Amino acid sequence: MPGTIANTTLDRFQRWRRAKDTSARYLIGFFGLAVIGALTLMFVYLLSETLPMFQGASLEERAAYDAPGGADTGTIHLAVNRHREMAVRLTEDRRAVFFRPYSGEVVREQPLPIPDDVRVTSFSMAEPRTRLVAAGLDNGQVLAIEYEYNERFTPQGREYDPGLVYPLGDEDSALLDVDSEGRAIDVVGIQRGSSGVRVAAATEDGDLRLVNFEERTSMMTGETEVTRSAHDLPSLPGDATPTRILVDITGRNLMVGDDRGRLHFYDISTPRDARLVDSQRVVRGDDAEVTSLEYILGTVSVVVGGSDGSVAQYMLVRDEDNVNRITRVRDFPQHTDAVTNTQPEYIRKGFATTDASGALAVHYPTSQRTLLQQTISDRPLYRAYIDPRNRMLIAIDDAESWFVNDLSNPHPEVSFHVLWQKVWYEGRSGGDYVWQSSSATDEFEPKFSLVPLTLGTVKAAFYAMLFATPLAIMGAIYSAYFMSSRMRSLTKPSIELMEALPTVILGFLAGLWLAPFIEANLPAVASILILLPLAMLVMAYIWTRVLPEGVRRAIPAGWEAAILIPVILLVGWFAVFISPHLEIWMFNGDARQWLTDAGYTYDQRNALVIGIAMGFAVIPTIYSISEDAVFNVPRHLTQGSLALGATPWQTVVRVVLLTASPGIFSAVMIGFGRAVGETMIVLMATGNSPVVNFNIFEGMRTLSANIAVEMPETAVGGTHYRILFLAALVLFALTFTVNTIAEIVRQRLRNKYSTL
Repeated sequence: MPGTIANTTLDRFQRWRRAKDTSARYLIGFFGLAVIGALTLMFVYLLSETLPMFQGASLEERAAYDAPGGADTGTIHLAVNRHREMAVRLTEDRRAVFFRPYSGEVVREQPLPIPDDVRVTSFSMAEPRTRLVAAGLDNGQVLAIEYEYNERFTPQGREYDPGLVYPLGDEDSALLDVDSEGRAIDVVGIQRGSSGVRVAAATEDGDLRLVNFEERTSMMTGETEVTRSAHDLPSLPGDATPTRILVDITGRNLMVGDDRGRLHFYDISTPRDARLVDSQRVVRGDDAEVTSLEYILGTVSVVVGGSDGSVAQYMLVRDEDNVNRITRVRDFPQHTDAVTNTQPEYIRKGFATTDASGALAVHYPTSQRTLLQQTISDRPLYRAYIDPRNRMLIAIDDAESWFVNDLSNPHPEVSFHVLWQKVWYEGRSGGDYVWQSSSATDEFEPKFSLVPLTLGTVKAAFYAMLFATPLAIMGAIYSAYFMSSRMRSLTKPSIELMEALPTVILGFLAGLWLAPFIEANLPAVASILILLPLAMLVMAYIWTRVLPEGVRRAIPAGWEAAILIPVILLVGWFAVFISPHLEIWMFNGDARQWLTDAGYTYDQRNALVIGIAMGFAVIPTIYSISEDAVFNVPRHLTQGSLALGATPWQTVVRVVLLTASPGIFSAVMIGFGRAVGETMIVLMATGNSPVVNFNIFEGMRTLSANIAVEMPETAVGGTHYRILFLAALVLFALTFTVNTIAEIVRQRLRNKYSTL
């Protein structure tokens, strides 16, 4: 009977233990899968926010009709307001037709102030946002006008009272005298400046003229007077005939295209001394001609379309003699027929091109992407217009049939080339990796290279690990194997408490105290790297060879490291003390200037500061895990090694470290992950400059710090917003890859040394 009770109790205990084991197994498995699921969801979310950036553009046709105001006359200009509710068409028969773009309904017609016996011979548009257009006339004059929509709000909604205005006063001042001899203006270019209007023109004889119309307001009477100054420009070389003239928004540069496929650059910063600086053939075919020439936003780059269907971007680049030269920057996919028109976007660097086969393409120079290629009509297209918000595109063929389309092109600035390769940006002499997401002007060209951020992340982690890894691992080995248990019980918790120190405090101290201290004591920092190891070696020699046996026995075993504390403090004080003398003796009194002269840029908040500050944040993690790994090496292994005659140091190197290597490697990888993801220290203790180098004396910008700084300032759903999510995805992938490789290596080390 007692035996039966005992067996029943034992069976019940066994069943209860099996139930707990089973529950634990399933719970651990469930939460393990939950962690994997959470990581998967994070990855999917980041990817879902990123992928829309790489989609192309699309068109959705909304309407098709004949030209508002009559298809029997050609269109010389078209513009649409930002709400896509009102548009203006300027016609060859000297009318301004205001209409609703989706329906073609004419709202108002207004005649252009051109005499009846005068014919329009040329046309030009200034920078699109100015709404300034010019028409060259056959009597040597140029008509300069602007258009307004005069939007107002009423209880019924937005209403418009559109009309023409005149940039230099009233209607009588709209006709500008450009050629005093009354020759026809075959080609005209116009641009508004801060004090007036600058007009460049080519007469029917091929002569080039530059005329400034400057507004001057009297401080006494308040009256505005327009003064005219005319200047002749050097003729094109080789008796070429001008076909297109462009004036940039600064009024300093003039571009002229000719009938021989060449582009000419004039410096007109001083009109009376204007000179031809450079001429280049911009269409590569022998018989090809320039059929389209337009500035894109900012008037730094020009887009050249050729009769052979080629499309290319050119801009001025300074050569070794500091002279601006016309330089081919990039090519775009070739049209199947001659390019007939180039239409720049209002608020971005993009543009659209049309050709004689009825096809249209949408391009973006910085990303070197052609986002859309589509046939619109079976007849040649000769005009394409994009509204100010890049949401509508109107194409016109040679029969004045109009095709109104909704345009979707949200993220043209992004491509693999922009993110990971060198890009030739405007104003630079070559390709480079640059991160500069925003600026104060609309003409700014966003620079979204992730290379500086990724390299900055690796750079910060590298220098932090370079500082932290040796100290943490060596400290872990000493405290786990050589240190007395009493001293270990004090040391290990103290180091682990360092992990509780907020990183914002470390960043604050690094930025406001450590960085200026290192800058003021550079020789001390360099000398301490030499003096401290030497001092320790000297102290070790004194301890083993000089001090009497009685003195050494007075210090308990495992407390020997304590005597190094005053030595370290003394060496640190001595290094700071001799720093000014070393600086005078070795660096001519200024170590920072000496580094600059040697070709090394020195920033006060640099990678050295980050290495030290972030090293202190990483040390507790690496130390704690490594110390546990070393301390938990089975005693029979160490005691067996010592029993066979090995020294304690030989036992550490050949037995303990090998056995503990999986744990130490895991500690290093966890520390690296912590360093890669660190934000506040990097944010506060570096200049946050996205530079591409490993110079220890320069700062960096990391992926995490960049996200923290720029995410609050970006528009939700915009290109910048999604690129920041891509940066987070890159950071996620970087840490995931490193941790995966680390786990594989750890398992192999564990399998290799588990049999010791």
